Amino acid sequence: MTLMPVTYDLQHAEPTLESVAVGTNQILNELAFKRMIAIERKRTERTNEPFLLILLEASRHQGSEKTERVLGSAASTLLSSFRETDVIGWHKDRTALGVVCTGLLIKDNAQDSVPVRILNRVTATLRRALVFDQFNQIAISYHLFPDEWDRDDSGTPSNRALYPDLTSPDSGKRFALAMKRVVDTVGSALILALCAPLFLAIALAVKATSKGPVFFKQERVGRYGQRFAFLKFRSMLVGSDNSVHKEFVTKFIADEAERQPLKGNGESIYKLVADNRVTRVGRFLRRTSLDELPQLLNVLKGDMSLIGPRPPIPYELAVYQTWHRRRALEAKPGITGLWQVTGRSRVKFDEMVRLDLRYSATWSPWLDLKILLLTPLAVIKGSGAC
Repeated sequence: MTLMPVTYDLQHAEPTLESVAVGTNQILNELAFKRMIAIERKRTERTNEPFLLILLEASRHQGSEKTERVLGSAASTLLSSFRETDVIGWHKDRTALGVVCTGLLIKDNAQDSVPVRILNRVTATLRRALVFDQFNQIAISYHLFPDEWDRDDSGTPSNRALYPDLTSPDSGKRFALAMKRVVDTVGSALILALCAPLFLAIALAVKATSKGPVFFKQERVGRYGQRFAFLKFRSMLVGSDNSVHKEFVTKFIADEAERQPLKGNGESIYKLVADNRVTRVGRFLRRTSLDELPQLLNVLKGDMSLIGPRPPIPYELAVYQTWHRRRALEAKPGITGLWQVTGRSRVKFDEMVRLDLRYSATWSPWLDLKILLLTPLAVIKGSGAC
């Protein structure tokens, strides 16, 4: 994508594509600036060097002309005040300017002090450069990445400013996501209707062979950290301790887990096997993936999609690396996905995350159709299931 520079003609305070820049610094348009924020997030994931986003938002009560004039004056000051390695652009066209400060070396004990010092410097510079009324029309805030969006259950990133490319997609992507939701709703409703007799048979089998409810409800983390009640047919004894699973997934995510051999076929997988918490009926349900059928209700409700990454348990998300978290940001969780039809429990955690990120980056209706067609074969083969 070509980054189209947008700078200000300060005489008219109108955004133009050809007007004056200060040095090599230029004001990027909104689309380009959102793209740069996404790139910096990925850079931070690789280098562990945080970046700071500073936002200047003008009051809308002054009218669009005065708002643009104020931001025009602020833009001129920003262009001459920041390093060439920093990125300046529209966070929201004509109403909010942003600056991405890169290459920050922040120690653990300075997580708060460094951003505050930068913010204070920006505030002081603008106070000197702008007249009193102009300065009072601007609200200045800062946002440090990595943030802790996964600690919030609001359903969106706790700091939306750092994810403008995800929380405000372009019209083409919004239409595609709307169509995906239509397919999810119609598809899950149709499958639920067709599988009603099977649902009843499984429910009777679960109830007849062990004490407890038919469904197992577990808190999972959906897109943007939204928590929801994840449904499965119960395959374990009631009151089972989850500490064994928690220890296993912690090691699995840290690439310290050992592959466990399966009986009969010589295959080994990254999964708990011979788990004495699992009931006799539960083993069959897990081997055939029939325990996953109630998640069609999650899809119908909108918590999940038919296709997407598997939703993590909160204690899994707590030990994710920064780049791992993208699998819970970039796509709604699903019942099946690339991991299920290509690798399942035979691949390491990092490879599973890469498959999920590949899906979100290359998503299309045709890819969803391909995965749906491959899923029955993966279930029949039972590769990686136990």
